[in-house]
Amino acid sequence: MSGQDTIGSVASLSTLLHSGALHPVALADQTFEKIAGYGDGAIFTALLEDRARAEASAAGVRLKAGRSLGLLDGIPIAWKDLFDTVGSVTTAGSVILSGNGPAKADAAVVSALAGAGMIAIGRTNLSEFAFSGLGINPHYGTPHNPASRDPASGVGARIPGGSSSGSAVAVAAGLVPVAIGTDTGGSIRIPAAFNGIVGYKATRGRYPMAGVFPLAGSLDSLGPLCRTVQDAVWIDAAMRGLTAPTVRRGTVQDLKLVIPETTVFDDAEPGVVAAFDAAIKRLQQAGASVERRAFPVFEAIFEIQARHGALVTAEAYALHRERLSGPDAVRMDQRVVARARLGEKILTPDYIALLAARQHLIAEADSVLRPGEIVVHPTLPHVAPRLAPLLADDDLFFRTNAKTLRNTLIGNFLDWCGISIPCGTGEAGMPVGLLLSAQRHDDERLLSIALATEAIIRGEA
Repeated sequence: MSGQDTIGSVASLSTLLHSGALHPVALADQTFEKIAGYGDGAIFTALLEDRARAEASAAGVRLKAGRSLGLLDGIPIAWKDLFDTVGSVTTAGSVILSGNGPAKADAAVVSALAGAGMIAIGRTNLSEFAFSGLGINPHYGTPHNPASRDPASGVGARIPGGSSSGSAVAVAAGLVPVAIGTDTGGSIRIPAAFNGIVGYKATRGRYPMAGVFPLAGSLDSLGPLCRTVQDAVWIDAAMRGLTAPTVRRGTVQDLKLVIPETTVFDDAEPGVVAAFDAAIKRLQQAGASVERRAFPVFEAIFEIQARHGALVTAEAYALHRERLSGPDAVRMDQRVVARARLGEKILTPDYIALLAARQHLIAEADSVLRPGEIVVHPTLPHVAPRLAPLLADDDLFFRTNAKTLRNTLIGNFLDWCGISIPCGTGEAGMPVGLLLSAQRHDDERLLSIALATEAIIRGEA
């Protein structure tokens, strides 16, 4: 592996490490060299060089002695700056928290992946307090989408998507093979789609949340951003404390896909629709059955939130109420402040009504789907927009943010799991994502189907 190569997939690196062709310390060193030489200083909020080299050295000793901890031993990983890593400050993308003391322990999932032998490289940037789907951060900078023409210089730069902006860009730029994000309204799947990588949002509660800074506890979920579905499967197993994956590769021939006719294609860019339709055609040719169906429950989600307010806004306001009413508010991203303060108008009866409606709509969505069906639609209705106009225009920012979150927040509200897979390109050659979603706790089947269909969706089969 030369210094000119980008960091490969988890699976390819695992082969090199276990064969002895690559030493974990050399891989860690190359990783830091690539980060330093990439030219975008907004991807990471902190690097963990001392920890990484100590972990890599220990991995090297294990591998040489034939005592590997498993498939992930020696593999670099980056963590969204919401996850506690012992000895580091968890900033949540905010300068307000930057003066806090360092974490006294790793978050539970950080500990789980360290136990699998993974090497913690650094903490990645995000939208402040994870409260935006665009990935813009006025404090630590905004990572540029690597698919932009010249992301290092900023010429023609496009947004990375959020809130897991740095995590997605670190993987898409080839700096690390995997990064872990959080997803409350699309914050894994959105940046994955914008950057042309795989993003898996697990069912809420699949992994322990201890040591993860929250946004909205009833919606928050976790998952990896990586190069392949295979990588996601390996990471998922380790995050649950398993020594090996249990997911079996599915088949395309008996796959039942349902394309919603409601909401998800509204105002979609022609290039997005064309890339999605081409992927669906390939899946049909490979033997999958496809049905288009109305989903009135999707419309109902937005209607109930228009009536009572958004669930994420209510819970984010409750979490940050003291900051929003005190002197810290002026040190926050004012767009985050404006969105969070909307939660002040959501009264207790509204919040209770939201929770009750949610349970009803989850049951209604379950009744619309037949056993074995997978929901499929474009992850996003548009490709990553240019950064500069969004920085200059608050109204454009809020409109774009709402549209960007629209398709993915449906899955959070219904407690579904989902995985975004690149399916082609749209305007200006920017990546387009296809989203596969399954009902809550059906993660194993979702990942099985994603394994079987990934090459077809990408147009590589």
